[in-house]
Amino acid sequence: MQTDQEAQDIALPFNEVDKLQAMGINAADINKLKSAGLCTVLGVLMTSRKDLIGIKGLSEGKVDKILEAAAKIESANFISGVELRFKREMIFKLSTGSSSLDQLLGGGIESMSITEAFGEFRSGKTQLALTFCVTAQLPRSMGGGMGKVAYIDTEGSFRPERLAQIAVRFGVDPSQVLENVLYARAYTVEHQFQLLTLIAAKMTEEPFALIVVDSIMALFRVDYSGRGELSERQQVLGRMLSRLLKIAEQFNIAVFLTNQVQADPSGGVSFVPDPKKPVGGHILAHASTTRLYLRKGRGDNRICKIYDSPCLPETEAT
Repeated sequence: MQTDQEAQDIALPFNEVDKLQAMGINAADINKLKSAGLCTVLGVLMTSRKDLIGIKGLSEGKVDKILEAAAKIESANFISGVELRFKREMIFKLSTGSSSLDQLLGGGIESMSITEAFGEFRSGKTQLALTFCVTAQLPRSMGGGMGKVAYIDTEGSFRPERLAQIAVRFGVDPSQVLENVLYARAYTVEHQFQLLTLIAAKMTEEPFALIVVDSIMALFRVDYSGRGELSERQQVLGRMLSRLLKIAEQFNIAVFLTNQVQADPSGGVSFVPDPKKPVGGHILAHASTTRLYLRKGRGDNRICKIYDSPCLPETEAT
């Protein structure tokens, strides 16, 4: 676990929205922003003017004043490649607990991005998510993130006793690991949005390293059924993934999503050896920075393949 000195060495990577008060924005309007889940200045700049006006109690004039004040605190303009490289040096990688899988991923899953793992049932998705719950709390020198974890469970598959077993494997106190995991069971898509708003507010108070959503599409497949609701489902999914990515960038955390698979109807008439594909369509494919395909191997082995990544080759590990 991290020491107090190590925790102090990590500077807050965000400007709290309360800083707008020094720029002439009144406290009541700042509280309205917080109630909408906008707890950082960058979060305000990441939100469209239309959505800001949609917050109850904020007029067009107030929104313009808020955006002008936010732009003076946080820059959202062009930066040089050198500045971007310096910014990316803040990124950390969370270890998977497997040396072969860490090697496949170049050290682990990255912060400030979304990593998606999809596969059939019993392919190891939830076990990998639980492992990240432990490694996220380890020191950076051990492949950790030195922060707490937010776990949104949409399928009821989270087991604290299993998490305790993984903690023992890593040589850390199971009780402390469980204490640092904020768990919530989501029952609807709307509830899932509310949980993201709550956890964003919590991240301004305590250091976090990881958000887990297990699984991202389960509630969407229940709340939106049939082709008639497919378009609306994808729009809502796009907003949720955008929200997750903005949180990841604001607070420099990793986002890990598990996902289900479906049979590809064209698989029967093609020569593709494995016709299964991830649920969520192009919306989820474009939002995920790295996509991992998990499948069962021989015995208790699981095989992980890089399905899509901007910088990693399409290889696999066992």
